[in-house]
This record gives sequence, C-alpha cells and structure tokens, in this order.
Amino acid sequence: MTAPLLELRGLRKSYGALVVTDGVDLDVAPGEIHALIGPNGAGKTTLISLVAGEVMADAGRILLKGADVTRLGVHRRAKAGLARSFQITSVLPTFSAQENVVLALQGAGGPSFRLLPAPRSERGRAEEARALLRRVGLDAKAAHPAAALSHGEKRALELAMALAGRPRLLLLDEPMAGTGPEEARAMVSLIAAAREACGILLVEHDMDAVFQLADRVSVLVAGRIIASGAPAAVRADPAVRAAYLGEEGP
Repeated sequence: MTAPLLELRGLRKSYGALVVTDGVDLDVAPGEIHALIGPNGAGKTTLISLVAGEVMADAGRILLKGADVTRLGVHRRAKAGLARSFQITSVLPTFSAQENVVLALQGAGGPSFRLLPAPRSERGRAEEARALLRRVGLDAKAAHPAAALSHGEKRALELAMALAGRPRLLLLDEPMAGTGPEEARAMVSLIAAAREACGILLVEHDMDAVFQLADRVSVLVAGRIIASGAPAAVRADPAVRAAYLGEEGP
C-alpha cells in the first residue's frame, strides 16, 4: 500500500475558549484529490492554514511524505513540496501573466544574491512560465496584465503560479469562488489535470465540482471530521445530509 503524502494526526487549534480544529485526522494519498467540505464557520480555512504553516497547531502532528513538518514555517514547508492557493486571488495586477509566473518560479528557486540575474536562467524561467501558462490555457494572455484577465483567468493564473514550485501537495482553498459556470467547468478540468503532478487537498463549496473531482470527501463540522470516504458514501451519510447537505434523512 502506498504511504500517504499528507497525514494529519490529532490536529488541534483553539483561540481562547473557541476550538476551531478539534482532533482532526486526515490523509491525502499521492495523486489523490481529497475534498474537505463543511458549512461556513466549520474551520476549513483554518485547517488549510495549519497544513500550510501559516497557523501553528496547539497539538497534533502534520506529516509530509512521512517527515514531521508540524513546527516548520511556510517557506520550509514550501521547500518540502507544499503549495497553496487562496480564496481570494493573490496575483500582482500590474504585472503580466507571464511575469507573475516568473516571480513564482523565482520564489520556488530560493533567494538569489546576484545583482543581475544570469541571462540563461532568465530565458529558462520565461520558457517554463510560458509552458505553465499553456498548461492552464493562458498562453495567449501571457503578455496581458493580470488586472485585464477575467476572474476565472486569474484563478487559472494562480493555479499556474502554485504549480511553479512543482509541489508534491497542492492546497486549493475554494478555487471556484466567484467563477461563472463556464469558468468553473474549465477550472474542474485544470484541477483534474493537476493531479497527475501532485496530491490535492481541495476545500470547495461547489458540490458539483467536489463530486466530479474528489476521490475521497471529508466533512468538517465545528472543527471535527464527522464523515470521510468515497463521494457517493459521504453523500448518502444521514449525518452529513442533516448537518451539511440540508436534508433530514433518506
């Protein structure tokens, strides 16, 4: 059996008396899309932030490829193969699509102490940036400022930037947020293709997208996982239907 790419064991986070992550156990296998769903306020974004290293856990462990990264910061987790996208797009609006991806590639390569970059490395990054833009369907928009892109195109650009670091694990926080039906369908296709390169932990409210993409679904309610398994089994679970999907039972 293949070892998990990501393992969360007894993960806990509280703010004063408010417990937002309550002993969460969860794993993601290599090449798997594991969707995390739940009502607003369930603690999904906090959990993603704990995995990314933006928030430190009070208790429990986070393992990436078997290595304990629980106390590592964001940059060291990124070096270990973790990348994240956000609910709100984080592209630089005045930079072109290609420049945004080049900056992501530079960040993935670590800090440079050159006053002037080597021309060969700059050409290589530009070519790699174009390849990533081609991969997400933005090759024709490479020279366009990010501000001129549609919302769905910005989400695709953010995905290209996240993939620039060649992550082992990709954390996607509501990638469909604000997209129209056509843009959402395009994003589903891009995420499905991205699984060839890495495992994905997906937080998403669009249930059609979740059940199209996910190999497994976990349901978070009040900081606790109440169900986890194949999408069809989770959809049919009476506790999930009552707590989240808005139904009282069969």
